[in-house]
Amino acid sequence: MRSTPETRVTSDTAGARKVAAAAMIGTTLEWYDFILYGTASALVFNELFFPGLTAAMGTIASFAVFAIGFLARPLGAVFFGHYGDRIGRKPMLIVTVGIMGAATVLIGLLPTANQIGVWAPILLLFLRLCQSFATGGEWGGAALMAVEHAPSHQRGLYGSLVQVGVPLGLVLANGVYLGVLGLMPGEQFLAWGWRVPFLLAAVMLAVGIYIRVRTEESPTFVKFRNEQAGQEPAKAPFLAAMAEKSQRRMLILAIGMKLSQNAIFFLFTVFAFTYLSDTVGMDDEIGLESVILASLLGIVSIPAWAYLSDVVGRRAPMLFGAVASCIFPFIFFTMMDTGNVPLIIVGMVIGLNIVHDSIYGPQASYYAELFNTGVRYTGASVAYHLAAVLSGGFAPLIASVLLAWADGGTWLVSLYFLALGLISTVCIYLAPETRTRSLDDRSDSRVAERSSS
Repeated sequence: MRSTPETRVTSDTAGARKVAAAAMIGTTLEWYDFILYGTASALVFNELFFPGLTAAMGTIASFAVFAIGFLARPLGAVFFGHYGDRIGRKPMLIVTVGIMGAATVLIGLLPTANQIGVWAPILLLFLRLCQSFATGGEWGGAALMAVEHAPSHQRGLYGSLVQVGVPLGLVLANGVYLGVLGLMPGEQFLAWGWRVPFLLAAVMLAVGIYIRVRTEESPTFVKFRNEQAGQEPAKAPFLAAMAEKSQRRMLILAIGMKLSQNAIFFLFTVFAFTYLSDTVGMDDEIGLESVILASLLGIVSIPAWAYLSDVVGRRAPMLFGAVASCIFPFIFFTMMDTGNVPLIIVGMVIGLNIVHDSIYGPQASYYAELFNTGVRYTGASVAYHLAAVLSGGFAPLIASVLLAWADGGTWLVSLYFLALGLISTVCIYLAPETRTRSLDDRSDSRVAERSSS
């Protein structure tokens, strides 16, 4: 079959690095957009969009919009996974970054509650849903592009470059916020300065689309489609995955193994801001500076944990992180309560670069290896984002409610993270080791689909 511009295969190492870098840059832009909302929820949205509520209730309402938005992520995962498994990974990545960037810019232009009343939070929620819908297809496509282009013995390392987009996005988003906070009084920041980081996404949106248009389609997917030439692809990849017993089991385990990682991430990058400010009485800049430092270290620690998974297997570092996530929240809040800035910074670094990154670093390669090519985009994306709904999106909201129930005590919050950590530990233990597994299909997903009809 003659190659077309849409089906050229990049198989050499240099080409694989280029594709992985492009996936990383695109994911960095996507997470810049996404984290802007989480940071603004902690810092200003309670006053701008929920001014009639008390400070505590305004924060809870702001986090509730943040959490509700996560409900769109599994829908986006199924939608973009469906087309990513049928027509290719690359087109979906261009669409997702476009939707995400456009929604972010529009949030920067959104009138506040004082200007348009109840329509302000309604429009905020709508744009948040658009962001999350796009996010549902973003990670899976970027991860597969990187992993399916990678040399077989370095899939963990190449996949981790997509994960590095998260700390890079954190650095950009929080760095811009920190710069804006430092350049203007609090009144100006609340009046219009908070909009600047959202509007800057317009430039990064253009860059992200340009980069992704120039990437090559996944060689694994191209090979799969060429082998199945003349045959109709699975009409519903999600149903095909659910119909096949082994793939259904992988989906359930993949959901469970991510719960603690996602919740821990939002504990440190979203909820900790509010806790330090409202409970401990620290300046907002302390939380931002701590996360920026940990994110800079994450540019190294995430690939390091992923490289370790290429050597010893995916399960060992992820099991370590899951067990640590059961214990460390108890220690973390004790460190926060001291009000000691060096201890707060150390707590953030341990929580993000050791506890979180040991699970997150190998995750892209592990999820890609768990699923067959014909349902891989759908399976990896749905597992990733269902877990995000069950833990990450609601983690700041649940933590805020538990903190209020305990009259400012953190023991209920820590028990919540302990429960999630135990679930993830069991799921990682039960999941198979996949480091040496081929990415080529082990079964035809359409057989499973036909057998279920």
